[in-house]
Amino acid sequence: MKVADKLLHIEEQIQEACARSNRKREEVTLIAVTKYVTIERAKEALEAGIEDLGENRDEGLLAKYEVLQDRPNWHYIGSLQTRKVKNVIDKIAYIHSLDRISLAAEIQKRANEPIKCLVQVNVSGEESKHGLKPSEVLPFIQELAEYDRIIVAGLMTMAPLTDDEQALRTCFRGLKELQMQIQEAKLAHAPCTELSMGMSNDFVIAIEEGATMIRIGTALVGEES
Repeated sequence: MKVADKLLHIEEQIQEACARSNRKREEVTLIAVTKYVTIERAKEALEAGIEDLGENRDEGLLAKYEVLQDRPNWHYIGSLQTRKVKNVIDKIAYIHSLDRISLAAEIQKRANEPIKCLVQVNVSGEESKHGLKPSEVLPFIQELAEYDRIIVAGLMTMAPLTDDEQALRTCFRGLKELQMQIQEAKLAHAPCTELSMGMSNDFVIAIEEGATMIRIGTALVGEES
């Protein structure tokens, strides 16, 4: 199925979720996660009107960047190894996976100008997931004040892979509550306006709970034809 056709259906769901939660459509950025698809499919997503693409490995991002350059806003959504920072830092608009000081130090060293980062939080507490514990988030963000190349634009989480709506809502609400704590701290380097949460199976619930960025792969660009 063409990306444009899938986008129509997803767009409908986004607008309905925004309406139910009294939000404006422009409050939600749709990121097409292109990590499993070809450059041609990523190009098709851009031609359908999508402006933001997400990759989780430097090799995939660099291969697509070579062709697409900075036509899309690039989001690095996977765990970023410190040694890979130099490969991608000047090509991306957002890093969604800041979770340790060693990574912050490398970003500080390699970035030519301030870059928007989202702190990754393991709200669900699953051992298989990366990210800080909720209790570690505010102290970590306070520590980032000394890194003037890092703007803490928001928080990111991955919900459990489940059909249990209440479990998903609990996870997303947990991230929203953390965001409010950080905003109350009024830290100049951490406006924390973004909440990156929700993927193909749970983005509607994520929007209802406050997501400002949703990361959709399979439902949007999967099944290349």
